[in-house]
Amino acid sequence: MEWLEGFINLMSLFYRLCLSNAPASVLLIRIMVGCVFLSEGIQKFLFPAALGAGRFYEIGLPLPDLLAPLVGATEIVCGVLLLSGFFTRIASLPLIGIMLTAIITTKLPILVSDGFWKMAHESRTDWSMLLGAIFLLLVGAGPLSMDAWLTGKQAGPPVASPSKKPDKKPRRSAGKKTEAMKLTHRKR
Repeated sequence: MEWLEGFINLMSLFYRLCLSNAPASVLLIRIMVGCVFLSEGIQKFLFPAALGAGRFYEIGLPLPDLLAPLVGATEIVCGVLLLSGFFTRIASLPLIGIMLTAIITTKLPILVSDGFWKMAHESRTDWSMLLGAIFLLLVGAGPLSMDAWLTGKQAGPPVASPSKKPDKKPRRSAGKKTEAMKLTHRKR
């Protein structure tokens, strides 16, 4: 029965990772970050010499023929996970690692050779993707996501039960004066 306890603990962890109190507008960040990573991952396979193994070899990463497809596949899978809002926090972790590696291996050399402003210009997308992924790690997917569906925390307007009528404000009877009215009349 230890395996059952381990399984329950794992499911509890996944449930907590899927919980999010973030607003529905987080969907916009998920779309931005997810689309960019999905696109970049696909391009590593479409243009391997320029953006895949050739680029990895050019910047000095080890095992470029293995690493570039691995990074491309990770970007595709995690991009799709972010777009669907499925295990958003988990999917953001490898993307954070990819962006930190990209900044360290490609943007720090620009900083050293060409200065801050050239590096700032060249790294604007990298920083946006890094901070977007960190944001999603911190706040989660929000209510318009598969994570919310899994945890039962979907967004939407509250639905009134058909058997329950909305509460009406109690009416003040015409013949009775409230204390406030009595005090108002005394002051005149």
